[in-house]
Amino acid sequence: MQKTINGATLRKMLITSYSLLEENKNNVDALNVFPVPDGDTGTNMTLTLKSAVTEMNACEGNSIEALCVAFNRGALKGARGNSGVILSQIIKGMCSELMKSTVITMKDFARACEKGCETAYKAVTVPKEGTILTIIKAIAESAKQNVKSDSFENFLHSIIADAEKALQMTPDMLPVLKKAGVVDAGGRGLVIIFSGMYKMLAGEMVNVEFVDKVTVDVTSEENHIKYESLADIRYGYCTEFFIINIFEKTTEADINSLRQHLLEIGDCVLCIGDLQLVKVHVHTNEPNRALGYALQLGELSGVKIENMLQQNRELRKNAKKEEEFKEYGIVAVAAGDGLNNVFKDIDVDYVISGGQTMNPSANDIATACDSVKAKTVFVLPNNKNIIMSAEQANDITSCNVVVIPTRSIPEGISAALAFDRNASVEENKEMMTEVIQGVKSGSVTYAVRSTNIDGLDLKEGEIIGLDSHSILTKGDNIEDTTDQLIQKLVTDETMNITLFYGEGVTAEQAEQFLATLEVKYANCDVSMIEGGQPVYYYLISVE
Repeated sequence: MQKTINGATLRKMLITSYSLLEENKNNVDALNVFPVPDGDTGTNMTLTLKSAVTEMNACEGNSIEALCVAFNRGALKGARGNSGVILSQIIKGMCSELMKSTVITMKDFARACEKGCETAYKAVTVPKEGTILTIIKAIAESAKQNVKSDSFENFLHSIIADAEKALQMTPDMLPVLKKAGVVDAGGRGLVIIFSGMYKMLAGEMVNVEFVDKVTVDVTSEENHIKYESLADIRYGYCTEFFIINIFEKTTEADINSLRQHLLEIGDCVLCIGDLQLVKVHVHTNEPNRALGYALQLGELSGVKIENMLQQNRELRKNAKKEEEFKEYGIVAVAAGDGLNNVFKDIDVDYVISGGQTMNPSANDIATACDSVKAKTVFVLPNNKNIIMSAEQANDITSCNVVVIPTRSIPEGISAALAFDRNASVEENKEMMTEVIQGVKSGSVTYAVRSTNIDGLDLKEGEIIGLDSHSILTKGDNIEDTTDQLIQKLVTDETMNITLFYGEGVTAEQAEQFLATLEVKYANCDVSMIEGGQPVYYYLISVE
């Protein structure tokens, strides 16, 4: 039994957490509310944790600070999907506290859990209870209540027990979970991560399966789930400095006020730190005012003021270098050679391989954006579970990333077609975002388990058709189910129907199906394109 954790033990705990999550990722994936083959919460969290552990293992020593810095950096780089991004924020908050310790006490760990909870909630625009956020909150509250445990093992055991209780309550917080008969997948993943820490300390077996029983109330009529050239320099002086020997009268509120003052006189503002040290960076035409504001908080050190106007003039002289970076670029996410070719044909610069079955990480997206060599890169995630990773990529790329929240391949294609290289960034963002509102998307795949959803009794392996919210059709035949789905998507105003056929559908089958659809929907322009996407037999766009 031990009451503190050193760096070597922390490393082992985190590695064990990754191993246990890796062992159970398929079980976590199985908790996906919708019975489609792209339920990948467990996979995304595992890949995020794998990146964090890989970065941490590059540390030669066992300094807690160094391990936390590396683990946090790896999680940021490897964050995949919404669950991975939120997990990376939990890790960010916890590591920011743990790195302050030479040995970790239970009080240190409790503060870290609280900070992880706070950071995760801030990362989500509209926090929703019944999710992984609820579980980290339960963990933080339990850690605070159990800091007087007689050992770290018992401390973690109590935290996990309370987290498990909260997890079992998630179906009562989110009707979508209750109707699907599952607990929250992200929450289960987080419980497994903390369980891995405990099992390492307690010396227990780690090859343990976490299998949640899936039960659905099929009697309720309410059983309906929603599937839901260089620009002119505005500010001429790059101003950087540290504030040291901070005055006793200075408060955290004063640091926040300094940040607001800097935003009023410039841009590219960075004002981070605490009452020990503050780092400031600002682009402004009045560096004297920036320094004056800071002098009210403490002494200045490392002052550096660079004339960006002169730098800009020198850069303009270098025409060759100027040509290396174009104004705009577009990056899209898609799976399948056919879809890859479609995006390239409409001037998308880079297509990241990924989508329903493999979400690219924030680092993957950032690397793709940098490779485009453009000042501003528009990113088309084409999947609701990739949007947060795309937004996080902006923190680790050298260009300006603008995420257009496309949730499907048809939306991504429409957004790319709406792009205008002669328009401004804001104009393009507005046009591309607006056009996707008019796209109806559908997809045809198969059920991965038997369940009752959207009033449909589904059997494992049955063909299902979905729009962006619900499962609308089912059947034993791919073409019949697809046709039924199209009927539900089209209206009297529909002009174009486009189908992208994927793996499991041959070119001959697609052509025969196209001929049938052209006769049935004679008033519409019906097109069939090879997509080559995995998992989904057909992706459908109706406009």
